[in-house]
Amino acid sequence: MTDELIGRTALVTGGSSDIGAAIVYALARRGAELIIHYHRNAERAAEVVDAVRALGRRAWMLRADLSNAAEARRLAAEAGALAPIDVLVNNAGAPVRRVHWSELDEPFLDAVFGLNYRAPLYLCQGLTPGMVERGRGVVVNILSTAAWVGGTDTVYAYASAKGALLTLTRGLARSLAPRGVRVLAISPGTVDTEFQRSGTPPEMLQELVKSNLLGRMGRPEEIGEVVAFMTTDAASFVVGETIHVNGGFYMS
Repeated sequence: MTDELIGRTALVTGGSSDIGAAIVYALARRGAELIIHYHRNAERAAEVVDAVRALGRRAWMLRADLSNAAEARRLAAEAGALAPIDVLVNNAGAPVRRVHWSELDEPFLDAVFGLNYRAPLYLCQGLTPGMVERGRGVVVNILSTAAWVGGTDTVYAYASAKGALLTLTRGLARSLAPRGVRVLAISPGTVDTEFQRSGTPPEMLQELVKSNLLGRMGRPEEIGEVVAFMTTDAASFVVGETIHVNGGFYMS
């Protein structure tokens, strides 16, 4: 437990997921109060809230379907009404499902880009003005190695949306850094999550694991700790960068 984020409130989208919960706990251990966004798993979100409160931090949970623009804007408004948001972690994101690129259609693209690109944009629109007014704030966008390598044939839409989020990260960093708000990104490699365990064919997962130098999947807490560190003043000179946490994937 440290006090690096005492007096600051963070909103973590997808905060009931494997990586999201790890981010929440890492922030709470550094003193932050937490607003935990979830979509479907209210029971899991409540468990995360209870764990944060057990650490002596205040915590709330808010539901929203972030593939819907109106819901994303509502989440920003409701979170801001609970407490001034000092840290925004745009963690919620997923391929939705695996669809071969030759079968991509408009409704599916809308869903994928709504969740992975538009929601982070709308949350930044809603919450960074308050950060600018207070003269401090950090936005961390969670990307994916798919943004660099294009993903497999069945996650091109997701890879494209994460690529757009990378561009948004750099653009917002340039716009907001002079006004006291740092924007940056974390790009995880293959991490041991429910999506990987249930949504990736075993042979594909085996190949993904072998594609980094450590020869294993990452752990959610290994992502959470890096995200939390980047929100502290110890990382105050890091702006617009993407921190890759992937076990040496690009070196193998």
